[in-house]
Amino acid sequence: MANWAVETFRTHPELAIFLALAIGFWIGPKKIGGFNLGNVTATLLAAVVIGQLGIEIPGPIKATFFLLFLFAVGYGVGPQFFAGLGKNGLKQIVFSVIVLAACLIVPYFCARFAGLDIGYAAGFYAGSQTTSAAIGVATDQINRLGLSAEQAKAYADAIPIAYAVTYIFGTIGSAIILAEIGPRLIGVDLAKECADYEAEMGGMSGRDAGVFSAYRNIEARAYQISAGELTGKPVRDLFPGLRVFVERVRRGDQVIEADATTVLQPGDVVVISGQRTLLVNNVESVVTEVDDRGLLDMPVEQVDVLVRNKIYTGKTLRELADEPLTRGIYLRKIMRNLVEIPILPGTEILRGDILTVQGSRKHVDALVKAIGYADRPVEATDLKVVAAGIVVGGLVGALSVTLGGIPIGLSTSGGALLAGLLLGYFRAVRPTFGSIPGPALWLLNTLGLNVFIAVVGINAAPGFVAGLQQVGISLFLWGALATSLPMIFAVLLGHYVFKFHPAILFGVCAGVRTTTAALGMIQEKARSKVPALGYGMPYAIGQMFLTIFGMIIVLMMNAS
Repeated sequence: MANWAVETFRTHPELAIFLALAIGFWIGPKKIGGFNLGNVTATLLAAVVIGQLGIEIPGPIKATFFLLFLFAVGYGVGPQFFAGLGKNGLKQIVFSVIVLAACLIVPYFCARFAGLDIGYAAGFYAGSQTTSAAIGVATDQINRLGLSAEQAKAYADAIPIAYAVTYIFGTIGSAIILAEIGPRLIGVDLAKECADYEAEMGGMSGRDAGVFSAYRNIEARAYQISAGELTGKPVRDLFPGLRVFVERVRRGDQVIEADATTVLQPGDVVVISGQRTLLVNNVESVVTEVDDRGLLDMPVEQVDVLVRNKIYTGKTLRELADEPLTRGIYLRKIMRNLVEIPILPGTEILRGDILTVQGSRKHVDALVKAIGYADRPVEATDLKVVAAGIVVGGLVGALSVTLGGIPIGLSTSGGALLAGLLLGYFRAVRPTFGSIPGPALWLLNTLGLNVFIAVVGINAAPGFVAGLQQVGISLFLWGALATSLPMIFAVLLGHYVFKFHPAILFGVCAGVRTTTAALGMIQEKARSKVPALGYGMPYAIGQMFLTIFGMIIVLMMNAS
């Protein structure tokens, strides 16, 4: 039975890929001492074990899935990469570029001092900086160096060995430095700083303090209006300072859809929406609640809205709350680069953000028309745009110039990343173009990377154990140094030179290194989502540069 299974995997190596994925995604999330390997590293290690069976995976399948992954990465970060950047935008860009330079230079010199060859150095860089995408870009560049087939393969097979040895500390070490060591290094209490920052941004202690919905329980109730202070003036003036809204009015046999200028009359029955606490404590003390099912039976919708109108880029939630377009709208969640950011009055909205809003269909439609595009659930992905984007980007990336006898260019993988960036931005500007639903984008990203990693691990397996024995401990220690120095430098630079508020500083640092795991640990330590406010823009820049640096590290090592 065992022999049959082995022969089947050798004959049908595509099954070995899915076996590596199944094992990797089973082991990856399991926590040991509060940490886990992650799906990518677990898939790589599973693939190495499976590859000991002598399985070979020929053909372009590795490159195909890697192109899908890079296109998805670019598409996802494109809106923030090109968008308006808010008050700290320029400062975050300059900071990110400086730190990213350190993320390249430190691993390069560590690799030189450790005596690593080109392949080990590329994997060392990718693992210590936790940038899996650099593996494919580095491999592409190695294949363009004009080396013999045997030498190019030897270098390419060394990449996953060094990556596996250095990635684990790259992830865990970055999280520990940013969440535990960093705050002590600059002498701050992260939880207190986040609480203070929330207060500065208009938040309230102990809960998510949103301008649209400070309390996440919104209701609509019906009330009987009698002669008094609620009649004879526009409804916008009835409860000053409170975000409660008159939605509908029953006047005799007529039902009126109310707006801000509607004036109530004695005998009206109205529907008022708002936070439950406001309705109970402020509205019911003035008017009497009644049961009017017909009046309350109005269409209500919760929908994700993609922000695309540049007029609203950089506006805070406090400013948006004063806009007529937010009448009757309650904000549930803000997602930026697949990371949830806190809802605070001072939170700035950027083009490409996804706002989850709730309200009557009439109010939601008005908001969508003004601010962006309703990203309602759809099943179809615009595959013609995905495919054409990868083709055009790949063709552009394939162009190169020869310097010193070495072809230098983006490579097809870098071209696919660039195409994704541009199309992701165009999607934010023209949302009817190039639709990729969120779950589909996640699948392209996750499946593309992990199939690529599985193929790399299976093909490199024969020399993996020997290589690990040869460079394991030394490489691990050098990797820990290459991980730690840029992160410590980033914390000190951000605090003492760029003067980032400590509440967002560590989110900015995690974003530069595109390490979502570290962001999660930072938020847990801070007991707040505030650090995520600094994550988005540096993350978009980091994704681009850290990937391209996979090519640069190869060129630097080859030239030395």
